[in-house]
Amino acid sequence: MQKEFIFTSESVTEGHPDKIADQISDTLLDAVLAEDPFGRVACETFLTTGMALVGGEITTTTYIDIPDLVRKVIKDIGYVHASYGFDYETCAVLTTINRQSMDIAMGVDKAGAGDQGMMVGYATNETPELMPMPIQLAHTMAKKLAQLRKNGSHPYLRPDGKTQVSVRYVDNKPVGVETVVVSTQHDPDVNYERLREDLLENVVYETIPPEMLNREKLVVHINPTGRFVLGGPHADTGMTGRKIIVDTYGGFAKHGGGCFSGKDPTKVDRSAAYAARHVARNIVSAGLAEQCSIQVAYAIGIAEPVSIMVDTHETGVIPDEEITGIIAGNVDLTPSGIIERLDLLKPIYRKTSVYGHFGRVDEGFTWEKDDLVELLQKG
Repeated sequence: MQKEFIFTSESVTEGHPDKIADQISDTLLDAVLAEDPFGRVACETFLTTGMALVGGEITTTTYIDIPDLVRKVIKDIGYVHASYGFDYETCAVLTTINRQSMDIAMGVDKAGAGDQGMMVGYATNETPELMPMPIQLAHTMAKKLAQLRKNGSHPYLRPDGKTQVSVRYVDNKPVGVETVVVSTQHDPDVNYERLREDLLENVVYETIPPEMLNREKLVVHINPTGRFVLGGPHADTGMTGRKIIVDTYGGFAKHGGGCFSGKDPTKVDRSAAYAARHVARNIVSAGLAEQCSIQVAYAIGIAEPVSIMVDTHETGVIPDEEITGIIAGNVDLTPSGIIERLDLLKPIYRKTSVYGHFGRVDEGFTWEKDDLVELLQKG
């Protein structure tokens, strides 16, 4: 019997309050790693009207000017006018920072995992990026919104925004885009019909692959309420780590226990999730499966994973247990092994913090390289 369903994923722009928070946290991490590659960072950001609060644990030999870095991020995103209700010049920046707990440091200092937990990686051959189509298209639309705003071609756009894409699948293969939702903050005086027509042509139609687009049947909602003037932290609080499904696979795959942003790579929440994606995409690239999920689990202070599970969703050319054995015997999934293989002690994290951590093959992210294919094929 033919299996048919519609799956939906969302993305948000860099001006969404939660994503501002993620970018601030990762900018502070980058600032530490630029001078102190072995610094320990676990920082969170909270945003609301007129205020940014940074808290957490940072242990480092260097100094970072947190208020200055916070304001630079907010300015770079585009909150530069008081009329937006939140801007880099007038917002208050508060900090409450401690050192890393000595109890946690004991485990990390001996090359163990920085916490317990399970991390998930996923890949599918349904897009060139080896990502599920709904989240990949949602990210592309969100990036396009920011591009049109920043290049001045659509000057009425403001930083906050969201996208959502629904894709129809038949026998687990995408066959067409059914529904798109685009919500973007805008100047109060812009004509709605102009906004709708601009975004329909320059965001929606330009993003969807021609073979997935039927203009007559596609349902498109652009600013469904008709107005989106109040946005950003003025309209909604933002917090680090609240967009974990946006950050990963759009809900198409399972999710591990924690968020990524603001955490240095000794935290397996982040580094092991990158490693799991790296292995999963290489399994698909090696032709061992059409799609692949991997779960890796850790105990605090222990280097080796406590478990590794591979699920190729009945698309594997060899048994899942055999693939698991190949990974366990050939790929170092200890925290130190992951950090070394993926070169994670560099200030690369600000650009991961918006538009997804995976599937961005042009960004130079090491976990998106197909450099394990030969090893996996040899078994």
